[in-house]
Amino acid sequence: MSRVGKKIIDIPSTVNVKFDAEMCTVKGPKGELKFAVDPMITPVMENNTLTFTRANDEKKVRAMHGLTRAHIAWMVEGVSNGFTRNLQIEGVGYKVELRGKNLLLNLGYSHPIFFMPPDGVEFAVTTPTAFSVKGFDKHLVGEVAAKVRKLRPPEPYKGKGIRYEGEYIRRKAGKSAGK
Repeated sequence: MSRVGKKIIDIPSTVNVKFDAEMCTVKGPKGELKFAVDPMITPVMENNTLTFTRANDEKKVRAMHGLTRAHIAWMVEGVSNGFTRNLQIEGVGYKVELRGKNLLLNLGYSHPIFFMPPDGVEFAVTTPTAFSVKGFDKHLVGEVAAKVRKLRPPEPYKGKGIRYEGEYIRRKAGKSAGK
């Protein structure tokens, strides 16, 4: 039995989970998400808890068992609490501002970069060098954070760039270390 797949998902009272024709719909106070469930995976709802069973022990079905449970758990968590990804900017003159719902990033290029979030994602700037990406879809929040980080990834010599909060950047010695 899959260790992840057999875990129980507790569903809060503010969240509504509905299964119909191989589609799972999770609706909560922050939004609504949908996920296509494999026909070999069967959801079992009892009292505000949700578990999943699988039809057989084939390798693909075992993999889908844990994956389905994890996705539904993320959806329940997202529509009830939401997800946040914190990023930091390091470098002389590098900064970020919030202009309406959009980010204005000064990252050492000859021009500022204007980044517009997709629907369901919002930005919050805490300091000129720290900001966060918030939303109810875990996949979308991670994707937007990765796109922003890709604008100026941290470099290994001085560590300048955009990094995730708590990310370790392996530093290299410069040219003078080889002498």
